[in-house]
Amino acid sequence: MDLLGSILGSMQKPPTISDAEKKKAKEQKVLLEKQQEKEKKSLQEFREKIQKRIHDFIKDGTKQKSKFEPMDKGWRSIVHEVADVAGLTSFSFGVEEHDRYVMVWKKEFAPTDDEINTLRAGKEWDPEKAKELEKQRELERLSAEENPSHQKKIIPNSNYKDKYRHLIGDEAAKKGAKQTTANRSYGFVPSENKRDHRTIEEVLAETRAKKKLKTEAQKTPVSGPVNEGHSSPTVNSGDQSSESTDNNSSSV
Repeated sequence: MDLLGSILGSMQKPPTISDAEKKKAKEQKVLLEKQQEKEKKSLQEFREKIQKRIHDFIKDGTKQKSKFEPMDKGWRSIVHEVADVAGLTSFSFGVEEHDRYVMVWKKEFAPTDDEINTLRAGKEWDPEKAKELEKQRELERLSAEENPSHQKKIIPNSNYKDKYRHLIGDEAAKKGAKQTTANRSYGFVPSENKRDHRTIEEVLAETRAKKKLKTEAQKTPVSGPVNEGHSSPTVNSGDQSSESTDNNSSSV
């Protein structure tokens, strides 16, 4: 026997599953599948029930909203989904895992912010009381528009100057601002002088004129000034020596 065979032979074999354990695992799997199928069927039946209830609610022209009984979060999500597909408005109210329920409205009778806030506070919504409250708000708004001087003045609880006196001192904001003047010796220019008040046509005309002058200057040759006081240009030492040599040779 080779070395690898001897090592494998000396190792312990993995534990085997008995027939009883295999049977038990199979039964648990079947039980789990049945439970899942039962839950799926229960959810489908609940969805169909909600669909029928919402369908009847839409057909009933005397109702504007419908309140469902308290239910768990999973069931409420189905109600919201069915209501959204049917074109209804739905909200949940109440305490979670205690009395939280779903209420749906028809689109033409969608709830106002006051109604939603009232229901979230756990109170009953009274339409007549809401109308009186809306009238009171409208009167207050019209009164404020007619008499703007009578508006309530908001007074802060504390003065920030007293709170931050150790940082900003006694003078702050506009009282502490000082007028500064530009020092012209350092080349400061007022912002008004930095603006170009020329029109576009004036700028283009000036650019064309400068370009024309530059072109004419390039075409005209530049001649240097003639000095009448000097008869001839200066001759260097090399030229002078060559001229003296020529004179000597001619004399001989």
